[in-house]
Amino acid sequence: QFKEVYDTTLDIKLTEDGKGWIDDFAVKGPAPKSAKLSWDKSPVANGAHYFLFGRVDEKDPKGVLRESGFGVEFPNYIVDVEKDKDTGAYKEAIQFQCLERGGVRVFEGINFMSRNPQMSEEELTAMHGRAEKAGMYRYGASPEQMHNVARRPIDAPPVDNTWQAMWRAIGVDKLLELLTESIEDGGR
Repeated sequence: QFKEVYDTTLDIKLTEDGKGWIDDFAVKGPAPKSAKLSWDKSPVANGAHYFLFGRVDEKDPKGVLRESGFGVEFPNYIVDVEKDKDTGAYKEAIQFQCLERGGVRVFEGINFMSRNPQMSEEELTAMHGRAEKAGMYRYGASPEQMHNVARRPIDAPPVDNTWQAMWRAIGVDKLLELLTESIEDGGR
């Protein structure tokens, strides 16, 4: 699902009661390499947001979080966490989601997450090693099976051209903001 987007980020906010959280996935798309002629003409070339809502169910085993989005609640397994040796703060995590209906797997997702927007080959190789050790290669976690989300340079300016001016003139940017606020404020 992330082959067509770029510069994907994740921001997590705790809910006011501290018992849940909101995952704010910011995506831009389509990716420049996947749509060479049109990527900069997209109304979401500078980004859009979609949200998942999380909670911990005390009945679940340790390491399992519940997330909901797109009208479905699913388990999100925390497979691995890498901590900074100096601060103890987490710097990387590997997550696995799997959803079955009627004995048929309808979705599986594997997320390699890092606080570093540009991972080195060594860091990525180490994450693959930890995923393999956890038995995740059979689910698609090998380097050959996974997709790296495309990135523009960190200091790249926002896309600003006549297409983007047109989207702003007809209010698409305001519509995206309204949708973001509506969903984030609990439009679940």
